[in-house]
Amino acid sequence: MHWIAQLPLGLTAADLLALALLALAWFGVGHVVEHPPANRPSVSVLMMRYRREWMRQFLHRDPRIFDGNILTTLREGTSFFASACMIALGGGMALVGNVDALEGIARDLAAEGVPHLLWRVKILLMMLFVANAFMKFVWAHRLFGYCAVMMAAVPNEPGHPRALDRAMAAAEVNINAARNFNIGLRAVYFALGSAGWMAGPWGLMLGTAIVSSMTLRREFASGSRRAILRDMGRDC
Repeated sequence: MHWIAQLPLGLTAADLLALALLALAWFGVGHVVEHPPANRPSVSVLMMRYRREWMRQFLHRDPRIFDGNILTTLREGTSFFASACMIALGGGMALVGNVDALEGIARDLAAEGVPHLLWRVKILLMMLFVANAFMKFVWAHRLFGYCAVMMAAVPNEPGHPRALDRAMAAAEVNINAARNFNIGLRAVYFALGSAGWMAGPWGLMLGTAIVSSMTLRREFASGSRRAILRDMGRDC
């Protein structure tokens, strides 16, 4: 319990404010992206419609090798990010055990007075986001695997009484996998943003603002979103 007693001594009011803003941004951005206004859908929500349409087209495609290749590509992407997160977690654990390696950074940032305990807390904050990303990527990888099995169970005859139902069930699993993948990506973004805390509370606030604005822009004001809406014949 000794480290708990020390923790407040290394934190300032600005640090606490920056952490509160980070938490607010994390939950707020996630909620807005996944539950946007009805008249302003995010890219993530728009892509749900394409995933359902994919399964409808999948019913009538023969052969279905093309669909299997797409799913393989999606699984490879989640596997790559999960592996990268494992490497990052290993590096973070090494730093937590040897914060002396950060002394040079502290001198460059004029932060020589930061206690070793607070350095560990800053590293652990980044590791928390990376660990969350790792778990989301692993679960997304598994869900894409479930989707592959469910797609294989769809009857070859489009008119089969169970064909459409199974295809739509596979679409929902695919959507859930993509949702977890997107949460994992946001966690990686926020892990990078939280690295700004190394420069102090104002660095954390700046990193949070940059990551939040970048994420929201890509979801609501990107060129890819405009292209999707053009294809849908809408202008939101």
